[in-house]
Amino acid sequence: MSSTEITGDSKVIVTNQPGIHEKLTEIVAKHIEHPSQKPIQTHTQQAFDEVNQIVQSFSGEIILDSCCGVGQSTRLLAKKNPNALVIGVDKSAHRINRNVDEVSREGEDGVVDNFHLVRADLNDFYRLVVAAKWPVSKHYILYPNPWPKAKHIQRRWHGSAVFPQIVALGDEIILRSNWQLYLQEFQVAAGIAGFFGGISEVNDEQPLTPFEAKYQASGQTCWQLTIVKS
Repeated sequence: MSSTEITGDSKVIVTNQPGIHEKLTEIVAKHIEHPSQKPIQTHTQQAFDEVNQIVQSFSGEIILDSCCGVGQSTRLLAKKNPNALVIGVDKSAHRINRNVDEVSREGEDGVVDNFHLVRADLNDFYRLVVAAKWPVSKHYILYPNPWPKAKHIQRRWHGSAVFPQIVALGDEIILRSNWQLYLQEFQVAAGIAGFFGGISEVNDEQPLTPFEAKYQASGQTCWQLTIVKS
């Protein structure tokens, strides 16, 4: 099924939060002051070690596509940035191993092969990337699980223990969601860490992910937070 054939049946996100979570500042400050010491899972260490060899031997721009799902966004970013190496990471082997018919492997200069899909736990992977000092130019986080219930604030990326490493990655961070409050919270959290950016509406002709196509087909507005580090 192509992205133009996706039907619009996505439900609007419902939350019991009236606005920015009341404990967000406290949570973020705690994570900045006390970095995560959780042991790295073996499968993520192994996956990182394999792709790190590729990254370290590459002399160009590195783009990180977090929560890449089936990898559609990774392939599209690779096509749009032919001189870059795009690394897509997702925790689900099932999603990563699916074929994405919507994205052709053919680019202007032949077959698109400047990307790699990695199955790993990003909570560990982020820390390994920071420690290895990957020269990431752009860090994409596209449509993460919103966890809309207030009690689940620490399951959102900006409420997680690894948030300081997340915002440490990339000269530019691009985060998209159909829940504007998620981006507003991330924006506030990033500000606490000393990084600032703005939120705008997504108007791309070609959706970056299947979720984006589905949300737009359902008449929902998709939003983007862009943080450019100076």
